[in-house]
Formats: sequence, C-alpha cells, structure tokens
Amino acid sequence: MIQNPARSRNIARSLSRWALIVVAGVFVSACAETQFLAYTVKKAGKEDKAASGGYKIGKPYQIQDVWYYPSENFEYDETGIASWYGDKFHGRKTANGEIFDMNEISAAHRTLPMPSFVRVTNLENGRSLNVRVNDRGPFAHGRIIDMSRRASQLLGFQRNGTARVRVSILADESRALASRLKGETGGAEVDTPITVDSLPKATVSSENLAPPGAEPGVASAPPPAVEKQPVAIRKTALLPEAGVVSIEPVSETQIFIQIGAFSNFDNANRVHARLIKLGPIRISPVLINGRDLFRVRVGPMSSVVEADRMLETIFKAGYTDARTIIDK
Repeated sequence: MIQNPARSRNIARSLSRWALIVVAGVFVSACAETQFLAYTVKKAGKEDKAASGGYKIGKPYQIQDVWYYPSENFEYDETGIASWYGDKFHGRKTANGEIFDMNEISAAHRTLPMPSFVRVTNLENGRSLNVRVNDRGPFAHGRIIDMSRRASQLLGFQRNGTARVRVSILADESRALASRLKGETGGAEVDTPITVDSLPKATVSSENLAPPGAEPGVASAPPPAVEKQPVAIRKTALLPEAGVVSIEPVSETQIFIQIGAFSNFDNANRVHARLIKLGPIRISPVLINGRDLFRVRVGPMSSVVEADRMLETIFKAGYTDARTIIDK
C-alpha cells in the first residue's frame, strides 16, 4: 500500500497535540489537588491548635514575690493597663496547651479560667473586642492583661505598647464553654441556655473603623446577680462575635495606684499614715456589693511610666496587693 507522506505528517502532529493536552490536563489536575490538600492541611492545622487545648484553672502560684489565685470568677470586671506579646512566644504552647499564634486573637490573664471569654475595651479610643483567654500572664506588676499582637492591632495600641483598658468577663459564654470542655453534658450552672459544641477559634475580619466617639461615660456597674438555673448542654453554639471591633463612647480617665480597700477605717488610716510621703494619697469611701469600704489610693499619675514606678515602690513597702487602676 502506498502511503501519502503529507497525510502521515498531519496525523503525527494531531497525535502530538492530543498528547500535550492530556499531559497538561493531568499536570493542572495534580496542581489543583496539591493546592487543595495543602489548604486542607493548613486549615486543619490551625483548628487543631485551638482544639488541642483543654480547660484549666490551676493552683495558686507565686511570681516575683506576688501570689496569684486562679478561680472561676464570672463576675470579673476590672480596669488597668494592657500590654501585648508576640514573636518571643509565637508557636509555643500556652498555659492550657494551645499553640500561641500572635496573628490570631487571644489573651493572657493571671487568674481567669482558660479558656474563657472577655470583652476588652480600650478606654483611650473606645475600641472594644471579644477575646479568648488561653494563657497566663502578664507578670509585670502594673499590667492587667496581655493581648496577642493581632488583638493589640485591632484595639489600636500595638505601636504604643500599652493602653488603658477595661476587661469584663463574658459570663454566660464562659460558663457554657467551661461546662462543655469539662464534659458536663447532663447540666450546667449558667444564666442562659448558651452552649457550645466545640472550642471556638477567633477569626479576623477587617473593616473601616469610624473615629471614636466623644460622648462621656464608658464604665458601668456590673449587672445584678440573677438566680442560676441548670440547663442541658445543647449543640447550638451562640458564641461571642470574634474579630469584630466596635466603638464605645470615650471619656477622660486617670491612672491611680490602689493600695487596698478596707472595711475598717482605722486600717485604711494606718496605711495612709505610713505611705503619706509617697505622694498624693487619699482615703475615699465607696459602696461595693452592699458593703461600705474605704479605698486607699495614690494619684492620679501623670503617665503609665510614673504609675509603674509608684507601684514598684509600694510593692517594696510590703503592699503586694496594690494594683494599677483606671478611673475618672
């Protein structure tokens, strides 16, 4: 049989093109599968970091001659100075076994349960954020909470390093999370039927923030106690909205060092007399939870640096329960 050379060349070229198409398709498919697997592993890895942690309160401990007493305090509401931490601890285990990621939203607290949820408000600019506590710290005497780098960015104080803040526990959500992680599936002491099915992980969303407001009044008294009812743990998760910054009203605040709050005026007066040479120290009566107390404070301080120095001086004088607070 006589073959046509031109036809043979055409057939060969067609077969070559089809072969290239098939090879390219296989290559693209392999790349897509590789990318999908990489994404899946990365996502699973990030979820496992949070899921690897457990529920922990911990025993009393001592740092720099100061004792701390961890507890389930679902009425926690304090003001003070926040700081942040990042590179040095990135990738290391937190106090409850999670992996610290400075690019996610989390915080360290000296005594609150881990994990628990708190609302942190920057009293200088009004930015407020829900944060999961999963570590212990800070151990600088004049700090109340240590935020992850990302949390400090969202609250607007990364560059300054510190901020005047209010920290309030989200009681219902923290109770429900504690019950779930402790395996209390039969019932739990909570104020509302808010429950969780798994350990939540903070996610970050970005948005253009409006300038902070200028209306007075940022702090308010904690809500009155209500009778607690046992409720069953359900699989419906109503969790704090994570990564969303809200703006609250801002008013002028001052920094004080509170040496103590005494039920007996004579005790308060003795402290006042002993430390009178340190600076503008005063005794002020206050009603807290139905009790008449006498607060002994030094201040106001002109800056965080001055407050830190004064606090260290008071610590050396033997008053290790003294703390930095923010007030009007």
